[in-house]
Amino acid sequence: MGLVFFLFSTSLYSQEEFVQPPARLITSFPFKTFSGGVILLKARLNDLKDSLNFILDTGSGGISIDSTTCDRLKINTVSSDKTIRGIGGIRNVRFALNNTLHLPGLRVDSLNFHINDYEVLSSSYGEHIDGIIGYSFFIRYIVKINYDTSRIFVYSKGSIKYPRGGHLLKPILNSIPVQMGRVQEQDKGITARFYIDIGAGLSLLLSSEFVSDSIKFGPKKKILNIQAEGLGGKAQMKLTTVKEFRLGPYRFKKVPAHIFDDDYNITSYPYLGGLIGNDLLRRFNVIINYEKKDMHLVPNKHFRDPFDYSYSGLFFYYYDGEIIVTDIMKDSPAETAGFQVDDVIMAINNDFSKNMQTYKTLMLNTGSRVKVLVIRNGLPVLLTMKVKSII
Repeated sequence: MGLVFFLFSTSLYSQEEFVQPPARLITSFPFKTFSGGVILLKARLNDLKDSLNFILDTGSGGISIDSTTCDRLKINTVSSDKTIRGIGGIRNVRFALNNTLHLPGLRVDSLNFHINDYEVLSSSYGEHIDGIIGYSFFIRYIVKINYDTSRIFVYSKGSIKYPRGGHLLKPILNSIPVQMGRVQEQDKGITARFYIDIGAGLSLLLSSEFVSDSIKFGPKKKILNIQAEGLGGKAQMKLTTVKEFRLGPYRFKKVPAHIFDDDYNITSYPYLGGLIGNDLLRRFNVIINYEKKDMHLVPNKHFRDPFDYSYSGLFFYYYDGEIIVTDIMKDSPAETAGFQVDDVIMAINNDFSKNMQTYKTLMLNTGSRVKVLVIRNGLPVLLTMKVKSII
């Protein structure tokens, strides 16, 4: 009997393991989305009463604040020898040390913000962008993003049961998650690593080196020159589609792909082929668990939405209270309609709100006709444009 008892107790002992306490819901709050699914949060800084606008971004290796916001709020900054890289350039950064961020129902202390210039982002979205929330926030919590309800749920670290009907990604994680994905073009497929960047309002961003080495576009493939915004200013890119992109078990057809010259080596090619943006990721409700290096995806009601890119070939930005046309793609609906650079957009379809997101949405309905009132050389001009796919 003693021997039986000894074997039985040893068997039990071998099955013991430490189990984390369950993750606890700390708070939840709504968010707003910009074009491409980019997430805007409201938060307060330190003891200031006014709310600021922050973009939630897995593509940020820390947390940052806009330089003009720093000046306006008289936030102390210190110089550093650190640099940050983006598609528009490399720059040295200053820091605002030991600050507190107040999200609804949540206080996040001891944050060191790096200082950046977000004028281009503010002009693109039509709202002042005060900062970007990245790794410094995600590493402290489990974050659930529900695009069906436009709500974020923040949990303490701990064990969590992921919902059924989804897929668990296990990205490589230093400060920005890196995930395998597969690009299919013609009859050839290539698997590569990509940043997961929910702060990028596009589907795919591919380096020209990756495209040149790994993707063979057919002679009839339509590839357009466009202008895009990035760290350091605007950048020239190309826009096309790939036949298919696969993320885990999920396949997407005819996915818009921006192609850029990686002059500042942000992808460290051939380590990375590019990045996956939020116009793909917004099609899932996502749980981000940096402690476990988990990202859990469940397809949501946006899974089969049309991809969000310019169907008009018209590019406009918000400057000093006016919406200004900055670029017109050759052979696009915008060029056919007669738009000119420096036209001031006053209304679209009798909507005089000057809301950038509303106007961009009106230009996503392929097959529709939109009437655009512009001011040109001080005189009103009414233009009619038929929206259609440009790629």
